[in-house]
Amino acid sequence: MHGYEWLALAMFAGFIAFLLSGYPVAFGFAGTAIVFGGIGLAIGAFDLVRLRALTSVWFGTMSNFTLLAIPYFIFLGAVLEKSGLAEDLLETVGILLGPLRGGLALTVVIVGTLLAATTGVVAATIIVMGMMMLPTMLKYGYDKQLASGTIVASGTMAQMLPPSIVLVLLSDQIGVSVGDLFVGAVIPGLMLAGSYALYVLVIAYLKPNSAPPLPPEARTLRGWTLARRTAQTVLPPILLIFAVLGSIFFGVATPTEAGSVGAVGALLLAGMNRKLNWKLIKDSAHSTARVTALVVMILFCASTFSLVFDALGGKSYITNLLVSMPGGFWTFLIVSNIIVFILGIPLEFTENDSPLSTTENQTAVRSLVQ
Repeated sequence: MHGYEWLALAMFAGFIAFLLSGYPVAFGFAGTAIVFGGIGLAIGAFDLVRLRALTSVWFGTMSNFTLLAIPYFIFLGAVLEKSGLAEDLLETVGILLGPLRGGLALTVVIVGTLLAATTGVVAATIIVMGMMMLPTMLKYGYDKQLASGTIVASGTMAQMLPPSIVLVLLSDQIGVSVGDLFVGAVIPGLMLAGSYALYVLVIAYLKPNSAPPLPPEARTLRGWTLARRTAQTVLPPILLIFAVLGSIFFGVATPTEAGSVGAVGALLLAGMNRKLNWKLIKDSAHSTARVTALVVMILFCASTFSLVFDALGGKSYITNLLVSMPGGFWTFLIVSNIIVFILGIPLEFTENDSPLSTTENQTAVRSLVQ
């Protein structure tokens, strides 16, 4: 069925219109597929026989061993958030760096990096830092824009630094090893964190009133008491990071197995701090189920969209367009980043990744990247 690429492009434009209208992303995928699948059926561009493959695709998603890592990492982040371990970490690092200009903002960057490398979940990181650090920073005279911007920017590092849920999804979509993506994301993620810290220091130097140091009366811990508190709150998350990421990088465990180790490790940390109870486990499991169901629902509906889009010739059209672009890999990289940037304005990457993966053929992506 050729010659209907215009309908595929109209389908993609219709999906973007769904998004801009505020319609739920998952239902936007499915609704667009139903509408344009019906149009294609009416004009002879779509065959219902293709829908037979849909159930096998759905079951394949549910049984995908790589995607099983998602609930483990989400559970890990939920336990750290609900047990108060993240708050203790923020408070301790805040006291350590408080005497510096911009010390509280640096605390947000450092703790955001540690939480990102521990949980891989953006929401958990931003919620914890926003609820605890924003009132504190404003109380001690921080500029509102600097305070809120630092929290939001540092929280989103969980999308880049492993064990990022985004990287797990991207691995499944483009067929690249999760371990390779994790290794490749470490240096860019640390460079991003370093640039945030440098920005905070520059602003604190140029505009001292925007990021004043913590007053002496606010530094409640000193000497050996502070050292002991630091060892109790900072070392365990670092050990958890090494346990999860180290097992992946050194080939000891798969990302799914490492995620389960991290989930158990988070429970052990909560137990060591005497915060492990049935309510914590129940609330963490409930949050994990909700977020995982959201991700899987988007994947299901995106696969329906992809099937219809492919049947209308959209995938082959996009593939030929990408492969024929002058400049090869670099042009592809620039165009992809522009698309991600534009779609990233109204969408989180979970939804952002799905339209990209359904339109940019996996074979073309892999060949260009290689």
